[in-house]
Amino acid sequence: MKKNLRKINMLALLMMLLPFAGIGQVKNVISTHRVFPKVDKVLEFEKALAVHAQKYHTGDAHWRVFEIQSGPDLGGYHITEGPKSWESEDERGTLGEEHTIDWNKNVAIYLTDRQSGGYSVYVDSLSTIAVGDFSDKIQITHVYPKIGWTSKIVSMIKKLKAAWTAEGSTIAVYAVNGSGPAQYAIVNRYKQGLKEKASGFRKPFRQTYDAVHGAGAYDEYVEDLRLYVNESWSELLFMRKDLSSK
Repeated sequence: MKKNLRKINMLALLMMLLPFAGIGQVKNVISTHRVFPKVDKVLEFEKALAVHAQKYHTGDAHWRVFEIQSGPDLGGYHITEGPKSWESEDERGTLGEEHTIDWNKNVAIYLTDRQSGGYSVYVDSLSTIAVGDFSDKIQITHVYPKIGWTSKIVSMIKKLKAAWTAEGSTIAVYAVNGSGPAQYAIVNRYKQGLKEKASGFRKPFRQTYDAVHGAGAYDEYVEDLRLYVNESWSELLFMRKDLSSK
């Protein structure tokens, strides 16, 4: 009887601890790497990149490759890895010597010296779409808060989320982590394609925002942008499935 009671108590303890087993294992981290091929080596680069991605990048190291279509990084390729957890990033390492040699000898030889990279954490409370619900055409708006005003930017995005939800926009918001100046990346995932950008596809955003938050609310939002945002810019990116992991 006592033995059975101990088993029951142990099972109860395990059940209590089970919710904590997943803490820290949430897959909401995206790592990014932007590279820029030499203008006369684009075809060679793309071929080598596709082979590398499909051979070495699986599981948490899965790659989604985008071609940058506009903005200051036009001509570059935006490589995202994840979503993953910070713990899996600890275990990732370099993916092995063979992987590193392949990148250096077969891919990097076609690149210019220009590159950038970083980590971003998906913020569910600010987003209207799940972390893994991707689309092939996206617009990234990079928002840089003034120093000391990050909390104000978060409040502004929360109000934006209410308007995005009302109009049916599919937006994923990321907080850039350990990768340069404080930044929020607001990613509009165009599930219906670029026609979502067309005039008349949705009501003017000002109208929707005021309908959700009250008359004059959009003007207050614009004033907050002036006061609390240091810089903001946007770009269009198209998914290249042929270059991504399978």
